[in-house]
Amino acid sequence: MATYLVTGGTGFIGRHLLDLLVQRDDARILVLVRASSVGKLARLGDRVEPLVGDLTQPLLGVGAEDRDRLRDTVDHFVHLAAIYDMTADEASNEAANIGGTTEALMLAADLAAGCFHHVSSVAVAGEYGGTFTEDMFDEGQHLPSSYHSTKFAAEKLVRQQGELPWRVYRPAIVVGHSQTGVMDKIDGPYYFFPALARLAQLPTWLPLIGPDLGDTNVVPVDYVAAAMDHLMHVDGLDGKAFHLVAPEPQPLLDVVNAFSEAAGGPVVSLPIDRRVSGPLRTLLAFTEAIPGVTVARNVVLDRLAIPPEVVPHATFTPVFDSRATRRALRGSGLSVPAIEDYAQVLWDYWAANLDSVRARRKREGGPLEGRTVVITGASSGIGAATAVAASGLGAIPYLVARSADKLEEVKAQVEAAGGTARVYPCDITDEESVKATVKQMIADAPTGIDYLVNNAGRSIRRSVKLSYDRHHDYERTMELNYFAAVRMIYALLPHMSDRHFGHIVNISSIGVQTAPPRFSAYVASKAALDAFSRVVASETWGDGVTFTTIHMPLVRTPMISPTKIYDAFPTKSPAEAAELVVAALVDRPKRISTRLGTFGEISYAVAPRVVDAVLNVAYRVFPDSKAAGGGDEGPSLTRGAQAMVKLLPGVHW
Repeated sequence: MATYLVTGGTGFIGRHLLDLLVQRDDARILVLVRASSVGKLARLGDRVEPLVGDLTQPLLGVGAEDRDRLRDTVDHFVHLAAIYDMTADEASNEAANIGGTTEALMLAADLAAGCFHHVSSVAVAGEYGGTFTEDMFDEGQHLPSSYHSTKFAAEKLVRQQGELPWRVYRPAIVVGHSQTGVMDKIDGPYYFFPALARLAQLPTWLPLIGPDLGDTNVVPVDYVAAAMDHLMHVDGLDGKAFHLVAPEPQPLLDVVNAFSEAAGGPVVSLPIDRRVSGPLRTLLAFTEAIPGVTVARNVVLDRLAIPPEVVPHATFTPVFDSRATRRALRGSGLSVPAIEDYAQVLWDYWAANLDSVRARRKREGGPLEGRTVVITGASSGIGAATAVAASGLGAIPYLVARSADKLEEVKAQVEAAGGTARVYPCDITDEESVKATVKQMIADAPTGIDYLVNNAGRSIRRSVKLSYDRHHDYERTMELNYFAAVRMIYALLPHMSDRHFGHIVNISSIGVQTAPPRFSAYVASKAALDAFSRVVASETWGDGVTFTTIHMPLVRTPMISPTKIYDAFPTKSPAEAAELVVAALVDRPKRISTRLGTFGEISYAVAPRVVDAVLNVAYRVFPDSKAAGGGDEGPSLTRGAQAMVKLLPGVHW
């Protein structure tokens, strides 16, 4: 029986290697894991024994009792644990790659282990100019990053210790499984997939021009794991390094084209020769000293989700000779597949599982098909009508209001029309209630929350002279119309940002544009939400979260019923208002306004004193309601009032 002690067994390469080792009849496998990660090994059954430890601790945190138990029994010490990430900081690289390897060697020596198998990287070759063979190591090459230098230092530790026999494995850029596409994180060429997905929106026949930037080298994880499994068990290979790489350099353009074809996009058919593009790259490097150039570049890369640290290392300066490895693999049936043969598999897995912006993709059944739409104030009026209208386009409305009974009635209406809805009774003026409700919504949403419609609100129509002793009117209006809406945005924004998709629709008012008398509390609360959203939209744009503000005209809902003169006003119905909300969900414009509302904004910008004078006339012809503390008021209007209503329909007078 052979005994293996594996570090990094829960990592990407490690998981695939363990799958192969457990198939060996004579294998006893111990895997170093933190206590919190023991459960990750359960899938492998009792063939694998967790060994609790920590890469950052002396002797990897393995206790004296375990060391005494394992001493002189470990045949293969397989050290995979490391950081394989160009974006990691220097301290993290040093702690894991150098510190972890140091302690792994100490533990292996303490256990009197057999062969020490060290997973290094082709990064140790740095920017060596020419062919880098498997028996080369310290050739004075430049190491351009902390990742390169720490991988070099870690391999040097293995080579210089004289106590343990060793074998070193240097993979190239490791991508997903060539048969299943499985990949555990965004790395290597995957950083460029979002840009290729955007490119795929262009017609496939479009000829593209692109620079030939040089060669890269990618290998699928199943080849790396299988090659290691074979090479670990071939006699006579101690003291050797093995390049687990594609046998020939892969032009970066060929790799890009393979993935672009898989994405359904056009390919670069007119390459710019590298003898031309090389000097251009050098010239561009000099431009980084110009103020603002680097910032502008990084903004573009951020929008494409490409870390700036990755770009300079997309190609390799050296050519990696792997002839010795291929000789050692003879008879195994193992070889590196051509990238063109498995690019589609990798792309499909990424698109389904790893694409951070996959929530943004168009739906076959329409833009709202299967989308979750949280609607506040959904128990009546615009909110209820929006739920029915959105569900008719395939959306799943999540209904939020205080009254569970009324929400159930709206849900029944949605279901009667063939849709699906969920009910969430919640007081959105209460922070804890909002947090608990949103947490439950996210748990209930199989693919996440896509939209938020901030519809809940209250309106107070009262002149300022009747409000001197009613400051609480302003506070409660602000609490629901502004603070509650912001509270909902706060609760959902991290979730939407993580998904790189979300759209927030705020039901504002035409009053923000026209400033009608007697609505100082209501208009101020809506204007506050407008301003908040305008500011925050610039911060969340890069996360794919956008806002629409609807300056809604007067709608006949229960909110306006206390004002009897509105019985004589022309208004929109809740269903007509819902059409505007659905348009905001489908098209996601910055704002939706009526012509009259826009005219009001322009008029005030051009002639504010004239607007004040006109609105003062409205103030005089429309009385305060009885509910607001005014005199008796009926549904009939004076001729002047009737004329103003006809001239300016939709305004909250």
